[in-house]
Amino acid sequence: MAGKEGGLRWSRFDRALEFIAPSRAARRMAAKLSLSQMRAYDAAGKGRATEGWRTAGTSADAEIAAAGSILRDRMRDLVRNNAVAAQAVQVLVNNIVGAGIRPRAAGRNKRENRLADRLWSEWSQQCDAHGHTDFHGLTALAVRGMIEGGEMLALKRVQRRDPGRPRVVPLRIELREGDHLDSARGDFRAEGARISQGIEFDAAGNRVAYWMFPDHPGGTSSVFGRRNESVRVAAEMVAHLFERQRTQNRGAPWGVPAIRALRDMDDWQNAELVRKKTEACLVGIVLGDEAADASIAPVVEDFAGNKVEAFRPGMMAYAKYGRDVKFNTPTATGGVEEWTRVQHRIIAAGFRVPYALMTGDLRNANFSSSRVGLNEFRRMVEQVQWQIVIPMFCQRIWDWFIDMAKTAGLLPSGAEIPAEWAPPRFESVNPLQDAQADLLEVRAGFASLQQKIAARGYDPREVLDEIGQMAQLLDGAKLILDSDPRRLSKAGTPVAQGDAGAEPSAMPGDDNPNKDETEDEDGDGADPDAQE
Repeated sequence: MAGKEGGLRWSRFDRALEFIAPSRAARRMAAKLSLSQMRAYDAAGKGRATEGWRTAGTSADAEIAAAGSILRDRMRDLVRNNAVAAQAVQVLVNNIVGAGIRPRAAGRNKRENRLADRLWSEWSQQCDAHGHTDFHGLTALAVRGMIEGGEMLALKRVQRRDPGRPRVVPLRIELREGDHLDSARGDFRAEGARISQGIEFDAAGNRVAYWMFPDHPGGTSSVFGRRNESVRVAAEMVAHLFERQRTQNRGAPWGVPAIRALRDMDDWQNAELVRKKTEACLVGIVLGDEAADASIAPVVEDFAGNKVEAFRPGMMAYAKYGRDVKFNTPTATGGVEEWTRVQHRIIAAGFRVPYALMTGDLRNANFSSSRVGLNEFRRMVEQVQWQIVIPMFCQRIWDWFIDMAKTAGLLPSGAEIPAEWAPPRFESVNPLQDAQADLLEVRAGFASLQQKIAARGYDPREVLDEIGQMAQLLDGAKLILDSDPRRLSKAGTPVAQGDAGAEPSAMPGDDNPNKDETEDEDGDGADPDAQE
């Protein structure tokens, strides 16, 4: 018989081993005792508390393949018809993209940088293949599609050069939703290549192509007129924007954790509204008071003697032999506001936005709590900007733009022109303190003036050029303003001039303020606007 010792159960094998080799049996029991005393994960335990908790060890791609289209459709329906979901998506787009994520050429050759910036400024105004918006509008639409539908695709469209506009880069960008990917296409190919959810990979796991439907599968065109066969598009022609929460190849909508809460809240509001309308329909009922008239199911009639089977606003009903009037008093529902606020907080957490920004409810907010909440939200936004939107969308389009500009002869063929990106600045909760902090950082050498200007969403070169032009206008008009640091100090006292013999209108780092801005800084005498 098996027994127990120290809370452990002795098996028949243990008893037999103890009889044959007592020392080995003792070591075996010591090992069992050590294992039994080890701390375990309570969440991994099985019992009545976790009986209904079903989990699966599927990969992210397997889960998205099974539920991606359903989640996408449900989230779009909520954004169309639920005000809270629509506001949450809009808050994210406003903060991630805002007025636009702006690039600035940052190569070693300053002349090439100015030329690239000028070409970008002109091209970005008409880069939309559909002709609706500019580059910043495309970025906002792409981010909205990623948040609402889980992913967005940008296609590189090479155009013929327009003889009327020879200085415009012949490139257009077309945006497509994730529905265009042929999710049903998946197979294995020779030498380890494979296709998964419409994305083709080589043997090393690199993306080599996308299989897309030319027309949206849910379009309104007729089935016979729609192109239902997926087409292979090379990976270098596609920018795929989505958030990776695991090692996955496609994305899911951001508000998935809040979908059930949004739907349940809609159902509760509709049920409560129907109940209130039903109570408000019946003003009163005339009841009988004789015991003989009472029945299990009394008949209710209107003034014409017809049985009442449906209610309408302002109705008075009559029971048979009615003599006493009883007026209807709609019941009051308590705790509605508190319950709604809790549900809104759950939804806000699911969308990763502050509750106050999603609902506009600032009653219990103060300066400190608002700033702490906004700081954490801004960290999340910066992470999305620099780790998702810029490398997966903006930088890809910049690379296409530079390559096409060199192919069209608008930039030197050997030019290497990276981009520095400037996301939109966050509105300051305390502008005075933030401005003073920026000034101290620049004066202490912790940051450059260009970095601080770019952090506010402006192009440093354009800002410095405007400052130089304004300085020349002030000197020509013989005016001195408090905002001119060349003339007055921060305390308002005059500043000594001519220590280095520079003219008042000279800008820092400019040895010759009167030179033409198109002069070649490399000394080769070439016009930066001339085609190479």
